[in-house]
Amino acid sequence: MPLVVQFTGPRQVGVADEPSSPLGAGQVRIATWYSGISAGTELTAYRGSNPYLTKTWDAGARLFTEGAPAFTYPVSGWGYQEVGQVTDVAPDVTSPRVGDVVYGIWGHRAETVVPAVIAARRLLPAGVDPVHGVFARVGAIALNAVLAADVHLGEHVAIFGQGVIGLLATRLAGLNGASVTAVDGLADRVALASRFGAVQAVPADVPGGAAVAVRSATGVGADTAIELSGSYRALHEAIRSVRPAGRVVAAGFYQGEAGGLRLGEEFHHNRVEIVASQISGTPRALGDRWNHDRLLAVFMSLVASGQVDVAPLISHVTPVGQVAGAFELLDQRPAEALQVVLAFPAAPLR
Repeated sequence: MPLVVQFTGPRQVGVADEPSSPLGAGQVRIATWYSGISAGTELTAYRGSNPYLTKTWDAGARLFTEGAPAFTYPVSGWGYQEVGQVTDVAPDVTSPRVGDVVYGIWGHRAETVVPAVIAARRLLPAGVDPVHGVFARVGAIALNAVLAADVHLGEHVAIFGQGVIGLLATRLAGLNGASVTAVDGLADRVALASRFGAVQAVPADVPGGAAVAVRSATGVGADTAIELSGSYRALHEAIRSVRPAGRVVAAGFYQGEAGGLRLGEEFHHNRVEIVASQISGTPRALGDRWNHDRLLAVFMSLVASGQVDVAPLISHVTPVGQVAGAFELLDQRPAEALQVVLAFPAAPLR
């Protein structure tokens, strides 16, 4: 049977067998080659802090309420950074074809069956290293945040959190004409930010807070800040870093109650605007011109053209059978890892 990654409890993860799904009309079967681990969303499932594990999600009302959890352990197939090869197509499918390599979202599993119309929109661009296909979704998240920031040529943008998505946002904001100040708590990531286009990068723990360094660099403060670490303290510093009437894009996945966030201070006195960015929707001001498919396609076109180099982001490529160690690394020793990629048995030799 094909393998699937399964969370069986907080900080308990391994692989299990999963029956193959039948191939229906209009569908294709994909053998997974690589699957990237999200060091944000997926760690909330690994740690047990994700709200879906403790509350009911009412999809109609779009509210979390007390009651039976939306998900309970064991949870199988979590993940959203996959790339693989089409191995079978239904008789009525003309595209994609057997042998095509596609990227998509089907979780950490060795194979999947998906609608052909979706797979056909997500063909890996020619010349792109297949393992780089795992960045499509995280790249779309970064691009969505930059669009929400409404960056203009010549503006100053502070980007808090220089993990995978933060570094990509730094590069994309720079391509959009911004002067980027990057902030992170890990020295190696502060150093890496300059390779992704940051004009300057500062440690999160500088005296007085990172906002002081951002304001020193920009004079009156950043025009916009993007917060991607998921830390309430970082969100507070992002608010402190922008000029009066500036905008803060809150794009991190914040857990629990908001310790360290003091809205009676700079947020209130400087009339700061806070905008949420989440990949289920694009900024309202863009109307119907942007959607999820366009985010993915635009980001992958930037990878294919060489304008965004994702290779420096890959710190580990690990056999899927060693998934427990991969999650432990990201959870306990984040300074030693960036993008960890799971390699499945069907993956080509590297």
